[in-house]
Amino acid sequence: MMRRMVLDADAAYLAVKARDARFDGRLFVGVTSTGVYCRPVCRVRTPRRENCRFFDTRAQAEAAAFRPCMKCRPEIAPGLSHTDSSRTLADTAARCIEHAVHGGEALTLPQLATRLGVTDRHLRRIFAAAHGVSPHDYLTTQRLLLAKQLLTDTPQPVTQVALASGFDSLRRFNAAFLERYRFNPTQLRREGALPRAATALRLAYRPPYDIEAVLGFFARRQVMGVEQVEGLAVRRTLGWTHRGERVAGWLDGRFVPERHEVHVTASASLAPVLGAVMQRVRQGLDLDADPALIDPVMALLPVPARPGARLPCGMDGFETAVRVVLGQQVTVKAARTLVQRLVTRFGTPIATPFPGLTHLFPDAAALAAADPADIGTLGIVRQRVKALQALAAAVAGGEIALHRSAPLAATLEALRALPGIGDWTAQVIAMRALAWPDAWPASDIGLMNALGTRDAKRVTEIAEPWRPWRAYAVMQLWHHLETSA
Repeated sequence: MMRRMVLDADAAYLAVKARDARFDGRLFVGVTSTGVYCRPVCRVRTPRRENCRFFDTRAQAEAAAFRPCMKCRPEIAPGLSHTDSSRTLADTAARCIEHAVHGGEALTLPQLATRLGVTDRHLRRIFAAAHGVSPHDYLTTQRLLLAKQLLTDTPQPVTQVALASGFDSLRRFNAAFLERYRFNPTQLRREGALPRAATALRLAYRPPYDIEAVLGFFARRQVMGVEQVEGLAVRRTLGWTHRGERVAGWLDGRFVPERHEVHVTASASLAPVLGAVMQRVRQGLDLDADPALIDPVMALLPVPARPGARLPCGMDGFETAVRVVLGQQVTVKAARTLVQRLVTRFGTPIATPFPGLTHLFPDAAALAAADPADIGTLGIVRQRVKALQALAAAVAGGEIALHRSAPLAATLEALRALPGIGDWTAQVIAMRALAWPDAWPASDIGLMNALGTRDAKRVTEIAEPWRPWRAYAVMQLWHHLETSA
């Protein structure tokens, strides 16, 4: 089986000795004397070189019979971005597996192969070549690590954790946990988790991280009632349909720079979907980005480089797309005003412990069914109303999915087929809802101003050296314009 090594063993050991957070999530070390695998940032005593085995992924370490460290907790390490895998199809498959596990979706290998348009055999072959393990092993690792985090960070009953992690019975969950980690879930809960009033999840990222730029981006666009930026915290309401039932609540994500983590507190009402909450926060704050790959490209931009570039996305794909449509050909301030009116008129009131969080963003079904004249009274022109309702109907009907494991080309094609959605809108939706790192809205007036040309073709030519991170370049150029005005 072919391995995709990030570093040679000696360089990997130096990263472990230095506890280098830049390699967090890209490197794991299995210690033969303990049978445990760790993140490179683990604070326990550094193991002897001869006792170390190095792996690119958690799934590889677990396939080699190592169990996760209870101290550094590999389940909270940052994941891999869109371009980390050498095989696009295998990378897409990995993201589909992660999305299914965290979203509580049942997924089988034949279903995944059909979704990707390949045979089971081909999927197994290219997945093993790119990720070093079979799709089934990768799926099992994702399920068990999600369960481990829920057992450690939340007071959820073990049975509920089993279901939330994708196991159809408590017996199978206990057996898989015991076989892989050599202790049962109840032991982990007894030893590591204490009862707590609210859920507090830990999510790690690789430094550097430009916290100021990301929080500034959200602050300049925050909509009263739905979201709130305060100090190092970003808070918001969330609601969506899960297994046919509507769930809604709030979350509070707080940066802890000294630990390179975001600590997330979620309302008890979101307990059944905590896996999806974690996934949305990871995507929304771009916690899986790798600055070692991105920052050298950002240094090529014609504006001062800011270390730790990130691509802030929306935590709800439909909401993000609506905001992009309302932002067509208007300023950030004007777009925020229109979104605010939409929330006030069609949003659902919700109780939260934060005075600034009072409403859920209107869902796709509600906007699709709304009277166009009612939307028009908000100051939204007829063409935008038509675009909004076409988008809402497509999302509500399941024709378009807006998350980072959605098929990129097919989703862009479906978006462009909707009335009132051109290439600029599709590219910005791809950037902020699908988390596509190379999205490039060439006709964006901000980019043209920053690059000194009104020629979209020239704008694209200038950006060629910034592939495959052009979406990060967009954010850097926008930030420069917004903060230097």
